[in-house]
Formats: sequence, C-alpha cells, structure tokens
Amino acid sequence: MTTYYDDRSVRVTSAALRVDDRSYPLAELTMVWHRRGSRSWRVLAGRGAIGAALAGPLVAALLGVALAVWLHRSLTVTIAIVGASVLVGLAVGPLADVLFEHLDRSYVRGSRELEMWATWRGRPVRLLSTGDALRFGQIYRAVQRAIEHAPAAAPAQDVIGSSGSRPSPRSRP
Repeated sequence: MTTYYDDRSVRVTSAALRVDDRSYPLAELTMVWHRRGSRSWRVLAGRGAIGAALAGPLVAALLGVALAVWLHRSLTVTIAIVGASVLVGLAVGPLADVLFEHLDRSYVRGSRELEMWATWRGRPVRLLSTGDALRFGQIYRAVQRAIEHAPAAAPAQDVIGSSGSRPSPRSRP
C-alpha cells in the first residue's frame, strides 16, 4: 500500500481516503471534484492591516522631513528632526521582514474556504473542507495520484472534476 498524503486528520493511500474518523475506499469513489467558497473578508482585512503596518513608519518619516522643512528652524534643529525621521523610516526594515512573512503565509493559506466532494455509493459527499489552500492542494493532488494509480479505477479524467455543481475533467485544483 502506498501513502500519498498523511497528516493529523487526512490520510490518502492507494486503497482509501481517510478524513478524521471516516474512511472512503477509492474503488467506491466514482467522481471527485472541488468547490471554492466566497472570499473571507477577515483574511482580506488582515492583509490590509499588514500593509498599513508596513506603511506607517515610512509615512511617519516623510511627515517628519516635511515638518522639519516647514518649521524653518536652525540648521541643527532641522538636521535633528530629519535624522530622527530617517531613523523611524529605517525601523521599518526589521519590521518589514516579519510582516512580509505573515503576508506571504496569508497568501499561501488562501482567502477562501475550499471543499472536496465525491460521489460515494451513488450520492455526493463532502470529503473535506478547509481554508488552507496549500494543504487542500496537496490533498487534492494526492487523491488524483491515488486514483490514477489504482489498478481497477477508471482513467483519472473520468473521476477527477473541477469546481462547480457539474464536475468536468481538470488536471489540478
């Protein structure tokens, strides 16, 4: 038996797909497809907050330089204000690394709920629902490989479908 994917709640083998406490033999799955839900406004708002956090120190630095020019103080005061503003702007460097990492992870996880469905014993069954796009793609591809390599299975293009209400052949999620 070959294992194509295995984590704490999903296991895809050459014989079956196990999700939590349910097991579905591959020979009993006649069609597999996926659906995408609507966008999560919470995820999008989080991305906007990260963008604002990145822009904050830079805006503060620009405002400091503008303030120094507008005040028309002595050269020493102007240089001190501009220097402090530049230091505030440079503070975004280490902060940006952390924030960009969070932003990258946000895009990897995705902003939609993804569902994998199958026709099992003649009726549609939702096999998996997750908001993690990377994990979903790994599981979906593992199911594709398992079905393609199953000895008694029909060709994969007849089994794996795309998103939507009417499944049709598709090579990837």
